[in-house]
Amino acid sequence: MDRGFYPAGQFARKAAVSIRTLRYYDQEGLLPPSRVTAAGYRLYTDADLMNLQQILALKFLGFSLEEIKALLRAEPHSLADVLAQQKAMMRAKRTQLDGIIQAIEQTEQLLQTGTCDWDSLVNVIQVIQMDQNKEWVSKYLTPEQQQQMQRLSEQSYSEADREKLAARAQAWTEADQQQISAQWAAIWDTAKRLTAAGADPAGPEAQALAQQHNDLIAAFTGGDPDIRSGLQRWWQNHDALPAQQRPFQAPLTATEQAFLDQALAAYRQRQG
Repeated sequence: MDRGFYPAGQFARKAAVSIRTLRYYDQEGLLPPSRVTAAGYRLYTDADLMNLQQILALKFLGFSLEEIKALLRAEPHSLADVLAQQKAMMRAKRTQLDGIIQAIEQTEQLLQTGTCDWDSLVNVIQVIQMDQNKEWVSKYLTPEQQQQMQRLSEQSYSEADREKLAARAQAWTEADQQQISAQWAAIWDTAKRLTAAGADPAGPEAQALAQQHNDLIAAFTGGDPDIRSGLQRWWQNHDALPAQQRPFQAPLTATEQAFLDQALAAYRQRQG
């Protein structure tokens, strides 16, 4: 690619988009020009081309403009990393579409034989909905994180327990995830505040925190002791991984986690 600045018209031709598209992304705050001259000419650079490609790819994958803005504001990566991530997301999208197409083709075959019924169409609807439920996960976890979580689940849960969790996951929505994430964030914030204040782990506030923590775990396990044991193994296996391979980073420092562990131990002792 040539170096330097390109006027909007030249940049649009090089990028194979319309000037109207550039103006729209500028107005939306997605792709402002790198420089505007005193005469009002909008100038773009090679880096803008990389951002434009990323915008178009994420838009194709179904991300909203606000979600694309958030992704573009994230820590910058090399072009190779960006393309690799997009390729993984596109492959996941292709797998989803293949599953939906297969369900439609099966229904078409039944239609030709005269055996297509209500259940056949419901099956297509269910496949589409299941894949829509999977799509929102990709907004929060990279394909690599999802794969690592799958490996951890296979190491930590029995096949029967994984089937139970998979059945629950089908009905789990993005709104559910946002709600539970907010609840966990509140727990981490309280643990940080109480640790900084030198609070007593057995005191009223810490015990209320421990109860909230216990209630969230109970909601996840559904009171199933096997799933609870699997969850404990999951986190043990997670924490045993090298830091750069963990799908999640610890939300608390060692001191804050120690405080929370003490509060939980006091809570369990009180519960008998």
